[in-house]
Amino acid sequence: MLLRHVPFLKSVFIYSFTAFGGPQGHMGMMMKTFVQRRKDVTEDELLEYNAFCQMLPGPSSTQTVTLIAMKRGGIPLACITLLLWVLPAALIMSLFSFLIFYFTPGSIHGKGLPLNLFAYIQPMSVGFVCYAAAKMMGTSIKYVATTAIMIGSILATVFFKSPWVFPCLLLLSGTISNFSNRRIPGTQQKPKRINWINLWLFALLFIGAGVVSGLSKQQHWSHGRVYNLFENFYRFGTIVFGGGQALLPMMYYQFVSMPAQHHAVVTLSAQQLLTGYGMVQAVPGPVFSICSYVGGVTMSGEGPMWQAIGCAVATVAVFLPSTLLLFFFFPIYENLKHHVIIFRALEGINAAIVGIIWASGIVLFQSIQFEWSNIVVVVITFCLLYFSKIPSPLIVLGWLLMGLTLHV
Repeated sequence: MLLRHVPFLKSVFIYSFTAFGGPQGHMGMMMKTFVQRRKDVTEDELLEYNAFCQMLPGPSSTQTVTLIAMKRGGIPLACITLLLWVLPAALIMSLFSFLIFYFTPGSIHGKGLPLNLFAYIQPMSVGFVCYAAAKMMGTSIKYVATTAIMIGSILATVFFKSPWVFPCLLLLSGTISNFSNRRIPGTQQKPKRINWINLWLFALLFIGAGVVSGLSKQQHWSHGRVYNLFENFYRFGTIVFGGGQALLPMMYYQFVSMPAQHHAVVTLSAQQLLTGYGMVQAVPGPVFSICSYVGGVTMSGEGPMWQAIGCAVATVAVFLPSTLLLFFFFPIYENLKHHVIIFRALEGINAAIVGIIWASGIVLFQSIQFEWSNIVVVVITFCLLYFSKIPSPLIVLGWLLMGLTLHV
């Protein structure tokens, strides 16, 4: 039955190698590929799907592509499409985790790769983060209340060093914005019958991952870190709103800040995280593919096989919860979109996301050596993204070449 969808899957595969620029760039490419050229969906349907995905945690552009496939061929085609969309970027970033580990001077496997190549990647990454926050401010920060939520989220993210600050901020912000009367209530309609298996599976995996992760820590299981890794990224995929930019500070606190505070073995440095985030800007596909890189680097000390397992576990864990929630909520979308409480909450959640992203730029810049050259790189990167139409891969390539030529 899937044979008739081969042309569609071929288009998805090509799209996965050409979709640069994050969610905003992905939307433009989807419009060209699936609306104008293939006519799989109408323009109104595409915008409606994307708006619905903004209300769910996880990568919105990935969920939108999955919904296009779901409309054409149901859940089986949606799953194949998801795999084709995620796999190229995940493989590239997984390979990059091996490159960083095995070719970094000073490591036990160091082969002397000229890391001068990456001299400007870290401040460049901060420029990308600031650009994302500035662009989102234009649509999410419109009133005094949303401005206050954004500022409060910045302060909370900078001063409270815990990954749990993010879901707490989202819950509090959604509650606050529900006191607004700016949203017009939708009309009520009869609820549709829904399939609960996806929600139950989502919940069981969330609880099971937490229990197994806790047991592996208490009982010091062999290679127990891989169970912790699944729990970490499954939790990230459950609570992340705002795309890969909002994912970045969560990974920073989980893998860099918290281990250092508890004098544990730091499995990921701020430099490695920023380098990975900089490189993912030059990779087509979802920004969430940075999780493949982080999973690999985190497990790199346990050998190549476990490093590859870390890449796979992190990738599956971060995309799985949003996919299960998508399959559960989409059949009741017509009911959900008429619930005014959802839209009022979304107003505050979006404002909090902007604050979290601004805070991540502040925190990540603090981890860079303070030099005027780094400040200049941040400012130039931001200006190129904001005021020009230069594709982000070319900006990344430019800073790579600049680092190689100026740090010989």
